[in-house]
Amino acid sequence: MQYFFIVLLIISASAFAKSYSPFVERKYPASVFWGDTHLHSFLSGDAYSMGNRISPDEAYRFAKGETITATGGDKVRLRKALDFMMVADHAENLGVLPALVAGNRKLLATKQGRESALFLSQLPSLKSILRSDSEKDFNVGANKLLAAKSTHGKNYNVDEAFTRQVWKGVVDIAERHNDPGKFTTFAGYEYSSSGLHRNVIYSGSPDDTLKTIPFSRFDSENPEDLWDYLEKYREQTGSGVISIPHNSNLSRGNMFKTVTYEGKSISLDYIQTRASIEPLVEITQIKGDSETHPLISPNDEFADYEKHGAFGSQGSLSETKRITEYCEKYYAELPQGVPSDPKIEAYCKRPRGSSSKEKTSGTQEMIQGSYVRSALQRGLNIQALIGANPYKFGVIGATDTHTGIATVDEDNYWGKMAMNEPSPYRANTQSHYSAQGYAAVWATENTREAIFAAMERREVYATTGPRITLRFFGGWDYLSAEADTPDLAQVGYSRGVPMGGDLVQSKENKDKAPTFLIRATKDPDGANLDRVQVVKSWLDKNGSTKEKIYNVAWSGKREINKDGMLAAVGSTVNLQEANYQNTIGSPELSVAWRDEDFNHSEAAVYYVRVLQIPTPRWTTYDAKTYGLEDIQTNPPAVIQERAYSSPIWYSP
Repeated sequence: MQYFFIVLLIISASAFAKSYSPFVERKYPASVFWGDTHLHSFLSGDAYSMGNRISPDEAYRFAKGETITATGGDKVRLRKALDFMMVADHAENLGVLPALVAGNRKLLATKQGRESALFLSQLPSLKSILRSDSEKDFNVGANKLLAAKSTHGKNYNVDEAFTRQVWKGVVDIAERHNDPGKFTTFAGYEYSSSGLHRNVIYSGSPDDTLKTIPFSRFDSENPEDLWDYLEKYREQTGSGVISIPHNSNLSRGNMFKTVTYEGKSISLDYIQTRASIEPLVEITQIKGDSETHPLISPNDEFADYEKHGAFGSQGSLSETKRITEYCEKYYAELPQGVPSDPKIEAYCKRPRGSSSKEKTSGTQEMIQGSYVRSALQRGLNIQALIGANPYKFGVIGATDTHTGIATVDEDNYWGKMAMNEPSPYRANTQSHYSAQGYAAVWATENTREAIFAAMERREVYATTGPRITLRFFGGWDYLSAEADTPDLAQVGYSRGVPMGGDLVQSKENKDKAPTFLIRATKDPDGANLDRVQVVKSWLDKNGSTKEKIYNVAWSGKREINKDGMLAAVGSTVNLQEANYQNTIGSPELSVAWRDEDFNHSEAAVYYVRVLQIPTPRWTTYDAKTYGLEDIQTNPPAVIQERAYSSPIWYSP
């Protein structure tokens, strides 16, 4: 049976946001553009080996709203075309596996090449796997694709000439689809050091980008070497490039450390380089949400959203517990003055020179180094000590899909890998993957230059998929009535700073608390909004970081209780029918909120989180589509999708 997940292209969220009367002489970004900077085509070795045959050309055409044929054979089209995209294939063995199968003589001259080419040629087709007669048969085929993933990381003695040829193809395809004012593309790739992955995105033309080639973990596992490589590119070309960390939730505490990759003290030069090269972080994507975690935000009732891996509700803490216990025992028994084994230091994530009396940081430390909120807090601490903040970043969402299909709708989810394309079996076998997210960029126009400039100044935000329009400004004298003004942005820019900016307290406002102007509007084709929250972290007088969640706007007639909590919005989800009703919630929420707990001597960082009303998860839609008897409840069958703004910082 053919399963068709065909969706229609209709009005964009940016058009919905423009329904307000325009300000004639506006000189600020008036439009929000939607895109994905993290999508893999068949040029990525893990994508190709696990069944994907979608080319970069097809991936761009799909993002622009065209109908394409997925690897599994179904026709697919986006409901709403994207405004920009970057195909970010792995730098490691970029384009090697398709070339092997196509018969590249140089690659086949190696034993590794011949073995991999034979292995790949004998794999079952994706179509046959997806249309298996039973889950047992599906798993047999899927396991063969999983085994083929090992071909991705092998050494094929790839020379620079081959890499340059493939890179030129990547750049040329991106350039061919770049249509200023209509659809923007970026040339780039993914650098995949263990647990420390980055997407590298270039702003320049082929005249610049073809002067370089992708930097991979085969060049160095140390991301700081990637930064040096990109800095040299900037100096050589005068063109822009940034690196975007992703899946910090799976980094085992290494993404946002308080020391360098080699365990040395962080220097001012390190901070300045990292802040310059990495102004953004991917906060949410198909491999889970990286905002925060219940173990570090125990008072946040919405912290346990779409967790993945060892620290997630969909995974297990057993591995982390075992590692922690081993490391504590090792250091406790290490004789005084005897240096520790470097391999064990790496395993335990301990800096060199630790004494036997020092304990491993354990689960708490590992989680704090893995999530965005705790990184923002660490940034405040580091700035207080050194005078600069390495974790002063904005946030975006992305897909990280390896299917070539950039869609994140729960009811039209196309999976992480090609074998996760729609089938009756994926809900039972791949339910830990999430249908999320997208990047939203406030820019003056849909061009490479304007969108890249917005990324550099951090005027961006993330959603888990819905195209929620979000404005967030910080100032000192916004009025409550101004939250309802038709052109909220004109007010926001004229007397404050947008998301990604810094609040500066002058003599004129030294006795004032900051006020924040916020407006969130639902996806025109999506669910109503439940609430708007401001997440605040600050550094108290004792040097300790604190956090607090403020409910600042919400739907209905609910009231904040004495503990600052807001009752749940309710739910209209019908699990059996996999649908919901917009009879609760609000299409738009606006507020001018003042921080009454503000202390002008304490550094702080603020960001906005917007929650939708409950809606079915993709696993619930699958249960309905394929007539499954059981609806998955772990992960939850019902979720509250969301948007995260980039922060606004305050420094005394």
